[in-house]
Amino acid sequence: MDCIKVGRLIQGIRKEKRMTQKELAQFMNISDKTISKWERGLGCPDVSLLGELSNVLGVNIEKILSGDLNPNEQDGGNMKNVKFYVCQSCGNVMTSTGATSISCCGRILEPLLSKLENDQHQITVHDIEEDCFVTIKHEMSREHYISFVAYISYDRVMLIKLYPEQLAEVRFPKMYGGTLYTYCNRHGLWKYEEEKLGSRRVT
Repeated sequence: MDCIKVGRLIQGIRKEKRMTQKELAQFMNISDKTISKWERGLGCPDVSLLGELSNVLGVNIEKILSGDLNPNEQDGGNMKNVKFYVCQSCGNVMTSTGATSISCCGRILEPLLSKLENDQHQITVHDIEEDCFVTIKHEMSREHYISFVAYISYDRVMLIKLYPEQLAEVRFPKMYGGTLYTYCNRHGLWKYEEEKLGSRRVT
């Protein structure tokens, strides 16, 4: 651990949050002299303090230890690059359009890899006025169900959460050129190609 790099990171984040050394010290129940020592690279935070320091600064412990936040490159705002994450413990659903580290229930989550539809995961799409009505022929029991349906276009994501024992159907405003995804709690993420989605649309 490079104490100088760690100290610079702590100082930079503290100033971003408009906190004085004394205020940061008060949050952590330590002396402001200790904060000053860290920021001057004369010592590093004790392991027992890293969790609290991470919470106060809003920075992962790993980033504090490396002394570098390594910001992502701009993703250009293209929502079609979206990645989905699902916590297997609590079912929490998260998305990202760039490189990130996402964790939930104490576990680091990996982005879901999508598969093309098969006979067990098929959809039907109808145009109803200004909406797309999507139905999925799929079991919706407590043990096996579609957890969410997402419709992605260049500049937006519309995600609808589904729950066991309700119908596997959703209604979206039309977004031409979009891509449809569904997530099955047993079999993962399924992608419906734009061309196939269009060929199933009934007007």
